[in-house]
Amino acid sequence: MSHAGMIIGIPGLEVMRVKSKRRIDVWARPFRREASCKHCGGSQLRIKATHKRTVKHTRRGNQVMILHLKVPKYHCQACGRYFRHTFPGLRPRYRSSDTYQMEVYEAHDGGVTQRKLSRTHQISGATVERWYRAHLSIKRSEMDRRRCPRVLGIDEHFFTRRKGFATTFVDLKNHTVFDVKLGRSAPSLRPYLKGLRGRDNVQVVVMDLSETYRSIARQHFPNATIVADRFHVVRLINQHFMKVWQQHDPEGRKNRGLISLMRRHQWNLKDEQHANLMTYLAGYPVLQQLYVAKQRLARLMLLKTLTAKRARKKLPQLLELLDQLRDSPLRTLAKTLTSWLEPVVAMWRFSKTNGITEGFHNKMEMISRRAYGFRNFENYRLRVLTHCGWDGIINRVRVNARPPLIG
Repeated sequence: MSHAGMIIGIPGLEVMRVKSKRRIDVWARPFRREASCKHCGGSQLRIKATHKRTVKHTRRGNQVMILHLKVPKYHCQACGRYFRHTFPGLRPRYRSSDTYQMEVYEAHDGGVTQRKLSRTHQISGATVERWYRAHLSIKRSEMDRRRCPRVLGIDEHFFTRRKGFATTFVDLKNHTVFDVKLGRSAPSLRPYLKGLRGRDNVQVVVMDLSETYRSIARQHFPNATIVADRFHVVRLINQHFMKVWQQHDPEGRKNRGLISLMRRHQWNLKDEQHANLMTYLAGYPVLQQLYVAKQRLARLMLLKTLTAKRARKKLPQLLELLDQLRDSPLRTLAKTLTSWLEPVVAMWRFSKTNGITEGFHNKMEMISRRAYGFRNFENYRLRVLTHCGWDGIINRVRVNARPPLIG
């Protein structure tokens, strides 16, 4: 490989002349000839003719680099066929390199407008759109070949008023969005889930306390352990407690400072804050007992990465606390957690939560705002996967073996 080829980014080039004014013009030719015929593999080649080819390659600062290439046309004496010299990253009959198209795609995907790219890269807006959609189609084909992650998070988020909710599938191990599908019911997701590759390899499915998602996980991920999401469980506990508080003291429920103290974990309060809260709760004995129970329950829910032995020791404490809550205003909460007892206990063994998924939902909302909403869900899906989940390779320039020198 010539040093010039390394600098330009296309191996095997010999630079003959460079001119820089409003743009950078580089005249080059192959440093070595093709080693064998691309049709039959024979080595008896001769150069029949040389053609000129002009290609937009990349930008250096504020200047576009234009390559003026001398392209040899070979004749194979073994099979009698003709072919032209090939360069890595330059496809036949294209007037721009893969690197140049990738630059335009990444800039447009990052928020640069078509008008600005048309001016900086000297191409039309239609070309920008065509290249962008071409790379998205490559992404789509690569996404279709992916296999399910081992640790999968499932959660819903709102899409539009007309089309309703969508379901997000997240690779919790690699912190990426695996896919987004329209709908949150079993019938709407069934065709997609049936066609997923590697469903049997999913080991853990993390979800909120949704019966729909639990039935979906049991049906389509038979080898996976269903784990309740710690983030949603703790939020559910707080929601039930706040409703009971509303019933006991509607006026106190309007105090923002008091609301903050009630929602926070007891061990995160300062001594003065804890004393003020206990003073308030002393006037509501039932509410005070429920607050103590809520704190004990939240502490149990926040346990993670326990060994099987430690989890078995903690289980009686949870069962005893749920028995106490069955005869209290929090009986609905106790009933829900009892029905989800196995996923809740499994939660103690893992550290992953759908808090990652909630973070992606915030990012998806920003993507939708930036686009002023999406009518087409497939466009929304591709944009989300581009920014939040996709991790493939799009035909980057590859270095080929060194062919022999041109005589």
